[in-house]
Amino acid sequence: MANEVWKHFEENEITHSAAHYLMTINTLLAEHGYARVTDIAKHLNITRGSCSISLRPLKRRGLVVEDENKFLQLSEEGRRLAELVERNDELLEILFRDVLGVSDEQAEIDACKIEHLLSIETSVRLANFIHLIQSNSKVVRAFIKALEESQLQCLHEAARCDLCQHICFFEGEGETAKHPDERT
Repeated sequence: MANEVWKHFEENEITHSAAHYLMTINTLLAEHGYARVTDIAKHLNITRGSCSISLRPLKRRGLVVEDENKFLQLSEEGRRLAELVERNDELLEILFRDVLGVSDEQAEIDACKIEHLLSIETSVRLANFIHLIQSNSKVVRAFIKALEESQLQCLHEAARCDLCQHICFFEGEGETAKHPDERT
């Protein structure tokens, strides 16, 4: 199975781009009550032509519906996917920022990269984990404290480093590759 797992990467319900189109339409509908190609293009900072081209497959799949006046709506499935990706993004940001201690900006970037890739099973487990973390129980506080205290430090020598093990995470990347605790 391990040799075949990588093939599952392409088996996602939607692409990263499609997820952002659906979320943008969902946001515009919530904020303004309508969404047009022009509004989506402006929100995503792209051209109307590029937006129109990217919306075609979403319309063909029935995720986006356009009326006779060129106003866009999400189908029930389109709305479900948009909300699922939005929830995954929220959960991942909390995990990265509040549990792992990643900076706000990096947590947002990394969550955006994978928000559309999670299975329902993983989303549910992540939601349960975040719910537990946010309960702030005595056990959770002890766990977070132990996690903060057990941070491995890079030795910049992969063969002897428990953090990196085989290849140094921080080698060859300049200033941005320094361990977060080493940045000034």
